[in-house]
Amino acid sequence: MFIPLHDRNALKHIRRQYVTLGLILANVVTHALATLAPEALYEIGVYGMGFIPAVAFDIAELDPRLVLVPESATYITYSFLHGSWLHLGSNMLFLWVFGDNVEDAMGHLKFLFFYLACAAAGALVHGLVMPASEAPLIGASGAVSGVVAAYLMLHPKVRVWVLVFMRFPLPLPAFIPLLFWVGQQFVMLVIDAGSNVSWGAHVGGILTGALLVLFLRRPGVPLFDRAIVTPRAVEHEAATVDVAPVGPWGQRPAGNAPDGEAAGGALRPETPATQPVRKVTHWGR
Repeated sequence: MFIPLHDRNALKHIRRQYVTLGLILANVVTHALATLAPEALYEIGVYGMGFIPAVAFDIAELDPRLVLVPESATYITYSFLHGSWLHLGSNMLFLWVFGDNVEDAMGHLKFLFFYLACAAAGALVHGLVMPASEAPLIGASGAVSGVVAAYLMLHPKVRVWVLVFMRFPLPLPAFIPLLFWVGQQFVMLVIDAGSNVSWGAHVGGILTGALLVLFLRRPGVPLFDRAIVTPRAVEHEAATVDVAPVGPWGQRPAGNAPDGEAAGGALRPETPATQPVRKVTHWGR
């Protein structure tokens, strides 16, 4: 229904969103390598690093030839794999627009923990919704959903440029598109649980993100845009600002005007885990 394009929300505590940029780079490089790999190797990667509920819950066993990482690690590794460039691009666009301000509110290390925890929670809820599924879950949608939920909790009033119906760019308060998007995930989980899109992973990420932001945000960072926090850069530069006295109506006394100024002025085949197939399940948007 909408695509986020840009938000006018300056960083207040960090110079650069290094973790957000690093996560985007890691996802892009991983997918680029996957597309260059032979198809058989790609299949091994998806089954070896994707999250398979039936395997995680000991309902089925994965062919030992496909095991690449410990079973518990797939709660994280699945989030760095994607089914297509479009699948990757949609997740990374959401992370690019919203991740920097969430990282700013938490700090680098806590944001990295936050992102990975949302990914793990997304896999867990997906598994609880479809415990017998032998199809791999891949994609960063669970983690990105947590980022969206945290942004909604932190900055619901910030203007976000969104592309509505793929046609109309509009600047809207963040709570309008994001509340709609969050509500859609819960509705789709109820009415379309068997889809190749893992609504369960989205919901797991949303719930975890909304909860963790309460504890991981920096001391003094408000929720719901209840206060305007002055960026450090502004505070540091305050001493250089002209502070000449002004009159009761804002005019400067004669002789105090500065130079140059006048005075006064993020596919679901039911295939056994030992039978890898090219199309994989449960993508996020």
